[in-house]
Amino acid sequence: MKNRDSVKSMPRSGIREIMDLAWRTPDCLHLEVGEPDFGTPEHIREGGVRAIQEGKTRYTPNAGIPELRAALAEKIHRVNGYEVDAQQIVVSSGAVEAIYASLVTMLSPGDEILLPDPGWPNFRMMADLLSANIIYYPLRPENGFLPDPQEIADRITSKTRVLLVNFPSNPLGSVPTVGLLKELYEVAQAHDLWIVSDECYDQIVFDGTSPSPAIIDSDGRVISTYSFSKTYAMTGWRVGYAAVPPQVADILSKVQEPLISCVSGPAQYAALSALEGPQQCVTEMVDAYRSRRDAALAACNESGLTYLVPQGAFYLWLSIEHRDSLKFALDLVDRKKVAIAPGSAFGENGNGWLRISLANSADSVVKGVHAIAELRAES
Repeated sequence: MKNRDSVKSMPRSGIREIMDLAWRTPDCLHLEVGEPDFGTPEHIREGGVRAIQEGKTRYTPNAGIPELRAALAEKIHRVNGYEVDAQQIVVSSGAVEAIYASLVTMLSPGDEILLPDPGWPNFRMMADLLSANIIYYPLRPENGFLPDPQEIADRITSKTRVLLVNFPSNPLGSVPTVGLLKELYEVAQAHDLWIVSDECYDQIVFDGTSPSPAIIDSDGRVISTYSFSKTYAMTGWRVGYAAVPPQVADILSKVQEPLISCVSGPAQYAALSALEGPQQCVTEMVDAYRSRRDAALAACNESGLTYLVPQGAFYLWLSIEHRDSLKFALDLVDRKKVAIAPGSAFGENGNGWLRISLANSADSVVKGVHAIAELRAES
């Protein structure tokens, strides 16, 4: 029996290779996983349990329960600074499914999508599943790993349909200015591109805010995707959402049916409890990530390591000076019992860099930085 070639040849995530080795290594320190080390706050768990006890376990509308969509529209106004109607919200199975469903509505086989390099490897996997052609736009150290609008414009062809952006960035932690977003928007507008904006770390920002391209969307070309996973430590609940232009809302809702039908009802009610309950849990987690970041940066300075200061998300992007990232990461597990994500897992421009997850204790993060410095000195 024949498998589809594009799926068969789709590369496996380089992060998983490190994870598999790390789990086979006793007492290995795990700094490779992008998952909060906090438990889901109690009031959110209680919201899910209450929904189960009240029998709210049946199918829901494709786009989500009305009260959650209304609460999300209010959150976007309050937190992200732009206006959407509840009917423009589609609740998804995590932000990843919101992104994939959006791309399903926009891309035909052979169409082109612009993806960041370095960037989250799942972006490429989604494009491969849709038989889209990937055009990478580079994120360079000399630009603070932020996109250059002119370089993006130079890569656009008659087949380009989508520009995907991710802020705060995974793996970089970079955050754009409003001015940069305006320039990117003008490029998309000039070439009639959709902008798909991955904003799943939107509330994990250390200095100021991370503006959304939707705040300058004058003609309905921006789809913004978000997640409860990072902000509320709800990775296993699988709840995300998309805020979309009015003309896309019904289409995206329809696409939900063959993909997931709908998100789990109890999980949606837990998400509603997250929005309606106390927000101190978010502040406390962000404060902890900031403290870990600062401890890691101090350790880097002490060890003479080069890094990008993360302004958001919970990762540290660290240079190993042109060494092979995957080999270095494998050696780090083998010789130091520390697991990190190789920069090459995020694209060709990530080689020579490492991503350290700050979703661990400050002591563990500092220990990981010191282990990297030691291995760099030995190799």
